Amino acid sequence: MQLPLSPFTTFKLLILLLTLQLQAFPILSISPCKTFCGNIPINYPFGLDDGCGAPQFRHMLNCSIDLFFQTPSGAYKVQSIDYDKNSMIIYDPSMSTCSILQPHHDFLMTDIQSAIIPPSQDTVFALLNCSIDSPVLNHYKYLCFNFSGHGCDQLYGSCNAFRIFHLQTNSSPPCCFTSYNTVKFISMNILDCTHYTTVFNTDKLQGVGPLDWVYGIKLRFSVPDTGCESCRKSGGTCGFDTETEGPICLCSSFVNSTRECAAGSIISKGQKSYPWTNYQLFLLLGAFLHIVARLL
Repeated sequence: MQLPLSPFTTFKLLILLLTLQLQAFPILSISPCKTFCGNIPINYPFGLDDGCGAPQFRHMLNCSIDLFFQTPSGAYKVQSIDYDKNSMIIYDPSMSTCSILQPHHDFLMTDIQSAIIPPSQDTVFALLNCSIDSPVLNHYKYLCFNFSGHGCDQLYGSCNAFRIFHLQTNSSPPCCFTSYNTVKFISMNILDCTHYTTVFNTDKLQGVGPLDWVYGIKLRFSVPDTGCESCRKSGGTCGFDTETEGPICLCSSFVNSTRECAAGSIISKGQKSYPWTNYQLFLLLGAFLHIVARLL
């Protein structure tokens, strides 16, 4: 005949059961995804942690001290992100501007970057000090266009950095104002232009001299429609499965959802669902309190 367990023994078993079950729960993170790099907010579709944001933008941003946009041609410092206008301003620290002349290099993007976050229509690439044999001055001269009434003479005459081209030839060497598509398909060496600079918000530069231009590249990004809005409204963070790249709502419960989160729940990125319900926890807590009352 088995002897009934004493209240103290039952109490110890219950404590052991509680300990084992609590150890099974994940360590929770209220914010599974980083939301800032410096003073720049990181929101969907971007993400710094793998699995956050949209999979199409995976590994595009890197946060060290500052935020950088990664492309095959290098890392470009992000100056700002406007989520209302779906635009990002990046700056190439080795690019020539009106005040500094630097050796040229190609600006390259991956195919997916060119498709979902290309330079905006109001970003102009100015190819400088081109030879008379340059393709954009001959077979492909249709690639050059008028830029708010500005010309080569104005660039070479107004900018200290570009004035050297005028002094070397005692004339204004050819230049070409063009779009990103030109430098996307033709390298600077083939274009036969020694330097380039980029300017954005060009639709507002009519009558504005080169000294007051805003140098850099504005990128326009498209936001994938994956039902992220309902996830955000439910208190979740939009992300994706790092293996399948399927959309996931990083919620506030013990369950990852593909759509939206249940009210009042907390989960940590990458954790799997757990079978415990509030009802089961309530019963366990009731049994624990009952044992304690018997011991008192």
